[in-house]
Amino acid sequence: MTENPESRWFGEQSVNPDEKTRLVRGVFSNVAERYDLMNDLMSGGIHRAWKHRFVALANPRPGERILDVAGGTGDIAFRLVRAMDRRSAGRHAHRDMSATSGPDVVICDLSEEMVRVGRDRSIDQGFAGRIEVVVGNAESLPLPDRCVDAYTIAFGLRNVTRIDTALAEARRVLRPGGRFLCLEFSHVVLPALRYAYETYSDAVIPRLGQMIVGDRESYAYLVQSIRRFPEQQELADRMAAAGFHNPKWINLTGGIAAIHQGWRI
Repeated sequence: MTENPESRWFGEQSVNPDEKTRLVRGVFSNVAERYDLMNDLMSGGIHRAWKHRFVALANPRPGERILDVAGGTGDIAFRLVRAMDRRSAGRHAHRDMSATSGPDVVICDLSEEMVRVGRDRSIDQGFAGRIEVVVGNAESLPLPDRCVDAYTIAFGLRNVTRIDTALAEARRVLRPGGRFLCLEFSHVVLPALRYAYETYSDAVIPRLGQMIVGDRESYAYLVQSIRRFPEQQELADRMAAAGFHNPKWINLTGGIAAIHQGWRI
């Protein structure tokens, strides 16, 4: 299978691409139960504002079907469903469950443990009939061609072994006119902020991982995965190469994170 520049790196360790997929699965299996708590602590809660912007740009509409990849805990999926409901309420409409042939959002995640957390939370929040959860790899999605209106992936693309393969898969499952959105840690564009952010990442994030999850190594890997992720323009170019129309991005908090968008024509 075709390799990408990131295929042989797990953090700072050189690995076989197939081994990388197994190692990434292990990371998220280890941190699944406290993954969202760690996101709050690591970002000071700012990830919530980023996700709010992300879902607003996704603009989910009642009657659509959205695939949320690497969304095991359900955080993005719940926001998408609630956004659909707000839109329906704004039109004085009621969602007709009998009018749909399946869930509003399908969560696909590599980790069975992450999927289990998302399934339990969707039941607790009353979304069991509207959110489906499946275990699957972003490089070989267990979905047919042209079956979803939007594809979202938040803080997941940098963990994929072959990003170009995942982008091609995203385009495959999108219907014509469908939209691709990726929220990911990116590359800081302000020099002073870059230094402070890198210092914080090295000194604080692995230590938090040890204190909260009991797993320093997984969070040390996550720091390195951010640094190896393509810069904003490179990712846009790779989206274009995968067949997405008009790829573009929005920097968040000086480029600490970015939202990339593209469309299948």
